[in-house]
Amino acid sequence: MFGRASGALACGPEAWLELLATMRITVLGKSPSWQDAGGACSGYLLTDDHASLLLDCGNGVFAKLRQRLDYVELDAVLISHLHADHFLDVIPFAYALTYAPRQQPVPVAGHPGTDSPARPRLIAPRGARECFRTVVGAWGNEDLVENAFALEEYDAAATVEVGTIRARFREVPHFTTTFAIDFTSTTGGGRFTYSADCRPGEDLVEIARGTDLLFVEATLPRPERTGIRGHLTPAEAGEHARRAGASRVVLTHISDELDPEWAREEGSAAFGSPVEIAHEGAVYEVQ
Repeated sequence: MFGRASGALACGPEAWLELLATMRITVLGKSPSWQDAGGACSGYLLTDDHASLLLDCGNGVFAKLRQRLDYVELDAVLISHLHADHFLDVIPFAYALTYAPRQQPVPVAGHPGTDSPARPRLIAPRGARECFRTVVGAWGNEDLVENAFALEEYDAAATVEVGTIRARFREVPHFTTTFAIDFTSTTGGGRFTYSADCRPGEDLVEIARGTDLLFVEATLPRPERTGIRGHLTPAEAGEHARRAGASRVVLTHISDELDPEWAREEGSAAFGSPVEIAHEGAVYEVQ
């Protein structure tokens, strides 16, 4: 399913082990709560040579996923928190799993029918079932999401494994229950940490401590004027990454209306080394 796996057969044992340890993160969407022009909200495709996981599924992400992977082959969707810009495209994804011709139990439009339609795992914070039922129930069919996916709810104490990709969680301060997530591959290799959305605090620093690659939100040009915090500025993002001792830093959840050079300079100055700005289609690797 993933391109590098096929070439690995010709490699020696050391190269094969190196491939096993590689985890790739593809940016499908990096916008904040409103989409970039032609873009998508939060969505990141994690793959190694054995598993595929969609991290968050915000507005516009399902279409971006389809450009990269056949959606019936995805192993799981993992949601960091129940804000629309992080889960809303679970709904068109659920419609596809429910109504696509190849998902039907009888022959339809050239498809032979199947007794085992794809039903990926959907792993989301506690309260997800009620949230999805409320959203979809506004126009009926309230059980759409839970019928299309194998829905699981998690809390901070959980450790989730999707094939060879392992996730652990730490709650971070935001406007609703939100989890930063730390990923490793059970085949070995490095770490990838995702901040989700958060205001300044120690929890993100702790879960990201010593990580190889940190995606950290940098939504704001300045702190919220109301004093009620829910997000980070690029400088705050860089400062949290510095305190965590992250090796590589990517600023994300950032609008195309915010000057990327300014954001990069702010983040880099606070981090003490250059940081990167997420852009759709970028692929990062940790080993």
